[in-house]
Amino acid sequence: MAIETKICGINSAQAMGAAIDGGADFVGLVFYPPSPRYVGPDAAAALCAPVPEGVVKVGLFVDIVDATLDAVVAQVSLDLLQLHGNEAPGRVREIADRTGIAVMKAIKVESAADVDGAEAYAGVADRLLFDAKAPAEMTGALPGGNALNFDWRLLSGRRWGRPWMLSGGLDADNLADAVGISGAGAVDVSSGVEDAPGAKSAAKIAAFLACAKAL
Repeated sequence: MAIETKICGINSAQAMGAAIDGGADFVGLVFYPPSPRYVGPDAAAALCAPVPEGVVKVGLFVDIVDATLDAVVAQVSLDLLQLHGNEAPGRVREIADRTGIAVMKAIKVESAADVDGAEAYAGVADRLLFDAKAPAEMTGALPGGNALNFDWRLLSGRRWGRPWMLSGGLDADNLADAVGISGAGAVDVSSGVEDAPGAKSAAKIAAFLACAKAL
């Protein structure tokens, strides 16, 4: 089975072109202003314009308020909303109902208990994403994209009745191990295809996607 791929944090036409040319299945745009990967609605709409049919356009939000969410989805044609904050299951359902757009909930993982917590979202989210939980002592930690991974064995053999995606510190060098250990059928990368936070590398995007295709 082919591994599905998501390039997240796209904020330039060059990065979007590399993702599309490399065969990414999902392209992600970050609507979280503190992130170095943030794009506003105007820029996001322009970036999404050349995305071909069949490539899923994902908007990443962190504890978003309704007014801001409404403004983004009115301007940007998104296929999937990635909720990467502390949204409770009820809030996930509210957002799905409000927008009529499929929702993917990010689960931040440090221990088996965190993985067990995904069960609460399996009935309200269309997809799940497992990312590394930043340690409390980490300075300047973001909700995601911190170049951290977690123990992939925690996901091995688990099923939630929903498609799920592996994220957190992935790159072309560790992707094969990550997929082999976790059993992931879909992977998400952001910092692992950058030269610096927020600066995507077309060469690294191409290498990551080529590695995924070879699995």
